[in-house]
Order: sequence, then structure tokens, then C-alpha cells
Amino acid sequence: MVSATQASPPQDREAVLTLLEEVTDPEIPVLTLGDLGVIRDAAVDPEGAVTVTITPTYSGCPAMTTMEIDIRDRLMRAGARAVTVKTVLSPAWTTDWMTPSGREKLEAYGIAPPVGKAGGRASLFGEDPTVRCPQCKSEETQKVSEFGSTACKAHYRCKSCGEPFDYFKCI
Repeated sequence: MVSATQASPPQDREAVLTLLEEVTDPEIPVLTLGDLGVIRDAAVDPEGAVTVTITPTYSGCPAMTTMEIDIRDRLMRAGARAVTVKTVLSPAWTTDWMTPSGREKLEAYGIAPPVGKAGGRASLFGEDPTVRCPQCKSEETQKVSEFGSTACKAHYRCKSCGEPFDYFKCI
């Protein structure tokens, strides 16, 4: 591991974003904050201070403090002189910001990724989406509970293989 005194500090936005590709979500460690679309922007001022702008998946997300600490830690270890993490709530985060790679990682981890687009027709009429089982890939599933292991997930069960799983709700 490189100490802050040995590291070359990030010089620009791209360098910061590259470093942040290593910062994972505290609740779903196979996803980076970039995969989730939580990292909105980054900047480095002429004195080398870094500002990272993030948007939480929802305003009451209990993992936000941990995300901020992890971002700050990664950049300070890379030699950043100072790090400010700025949280913005508008526009509100949406699952539409998740990367295709992030969706694939979710499914490989056993969590069904969001289906469709946020604010789509089905959500307007309260229709449950057809959610594919991340284990056997069957679409014969049923919602057990609107809330799963976290508020952003619903709990489902596969009718084909019988396995329970979380579905990352389309928000």
C-alpha cells in the first residue's frame, strides 16, 4: 500500500475518477460507487485540493457516511492535499444512473438488477415488473415483500428454483 507521502497526488478530474473506481459500496461490496452512479463529479483545484460530488441512492441512506470516509481515505492515500465530499440531492439519484457493468455485477452477486426505467409506465400504475431470478434466470418469480435487506431492495422468491433473492428496485 502506498502512503500519502510516497504517492503522487491526483492532478485532474480523470485521475480522481480513476482512483475512485476502487471505492466500493459498503452495502453491496461488488459494486463501486461509480457502478451505482453515486459519484456525480470530481474536481482538483490549483493547490491540489479535491472535491468529489456525490448523490445518495436516497436521502436517508445509512451508508453515506461510510461512503464519504472511503472516498476521502482513498484520495488521501493517493496523496491528495485535502478532500471535500459534497452531497447533492438534486437531481435525485435514479437507478437509471447505474452502469450496465454494475447491473451485471449485481446479478452475478445474487441480487436482481432494476428492471426498466425509473418513472416508467408500470411504476405509474403500481404494476410489479417481471423480475428474473439471479440464480436460475427464470422469470417465474413473485414478490414476497416490498422491502428486502435494505430500503432500496424488495424481497422476491423464484417459483422455479425456490430460492429467495433481493431485487434492486427501479427508482
